Amino acid sequence: MNKADVVIVGGGAAGFFAAINIATFNPKLRVVVLERNKAGLQKVKISGGGRCNVTHAEFIPQDLVLNYPRGEKELLGPFHQFMTGDTIAWFEQRGVSLKIEEDGRMFPESNSSQTIIDCFLNEAKKHQVEVKYEHVVKGVTKQDGAWCVNTSKGDFFANKILVATGSSLKLWKLLEGMGHTIVKPVPSLFTFNVKDERIKDIPGVVAQNVEVSVLGTNLESQGPLLITHVGFSAPAILKLSAFGALELAKLDYKFQIEINFISMAFADCLAELKGLKKDLAKKKVIKFTQFKLPKRLWQQLVKASQIGGHEIWADVNKAQLESLAQQLTKAAFNVDGKSTFKEEFVTAGGVDLKEVNFKTFESKLHKNLYFAGEVLNIDAVTGGFNFQNAWTGAYVAAKHISK
Repeated sequence: MNKADVVIVGGGAAGFFAAINIATFNPKLRVVVLERNKAGLQKVKISGGGRCNVTHAEFIPQDLVLNYPRGEKELLGPFHQFMTGDTIAWFEQRGVSLKIEEDGRMFPESNSSQTIIDCFLNEAKKHQVEVKYEHVVKGVTKQDGAWCVNTSKGDFFANKILVATGSSLKLWKLLEGMGHTIVKPVPSLFTFNVKDERIKDIPGVVAQNVEVSVLGTNLESQGPLLITHVGFSAPAILKLSAFGALELAKLDYKFQIEINFISMAFADCLAELKGLKKDLAKKKVIKFTQFKLPKRLWQQLVKASQIGGHEIWADVNKAQLESLAQQLTKAAFNVDGKSTFKEEFVTAGGVDLKEVNFKTFESKLHKNLYFAGEVLNIDAVTGGFNFQNAWTGAYVAAKHISK
């Protein structure tokens, strides 16, 4: 019979972080991590393009929660217990320095996710956390007041268990069988597939300070927009995908977006264009980029306005000016499908938040059953926020588990 004080189901970021903290808080406890694969921490490995976006430089809980389409209300209290600054201190105390990039994302100084993986593995070994690889969890039951975790390589008995399996359909099914409500998962971080002549030949172009809205909804966002070989990406799009995850799923990812490339009202833009018609009368419209737009994007929007490549400003008529103002401030694009953002597959869905006590991350249905990370119906926009949720939930749960 394999007995432990605590069994962690899931050898990912939240699982390792919880296990290490439990063993640190109470060295007398036997902590066992069950990982289904040959190696754990695979999501950590690919995060941030292999650099691991550990967290985000947002140090006020009330502002940090605004990055969570699901979990905003529930995470406010936990963030007062373990916040971004605590994450930075935790890693630095273990020899891992983090750096802040211009957009607020934080990475290890080494620029390698392996630094984070090595930190976890070393800490787990140091605190005698037992990691069991290739242990597929098949069932969880209560026996004589203790938890029995049935795996492909035998049973483990524990007083307390923490589930940190991320977006695992099999574990969600198992938890559903235990009485928990599972919110159906849908993709929450994705790019938009768009086929359009205006962007077909300009992949790699980035427009800054763009406003994007989904027509027929209240969904809107601002930020940089990246034109890719399949459509649109970057923060302006990823925010929409996260906050509109449920609504866009209902639309089967077929909808129309409107883009304001210059964050200016149509009337103000038209007035500016009329001024340019006077000031640049003899200049070719297509040759001199305006509104600080990328040159290739400007050229495509000019062409879409039926303004010829040799046409000078003086010859542009009223209809063409209005068309250009439309392209700059109200350009409509048809979205037909989605693509995964890099390798970072994030979903909305999981254990219903009403069934969790967020002072402890313990199940309200089962005593001594805890959760951390994306197994819960919590998700965030890109930028290190999903990891911060994992660290916070794992830490708070670990504190209570170790008592």
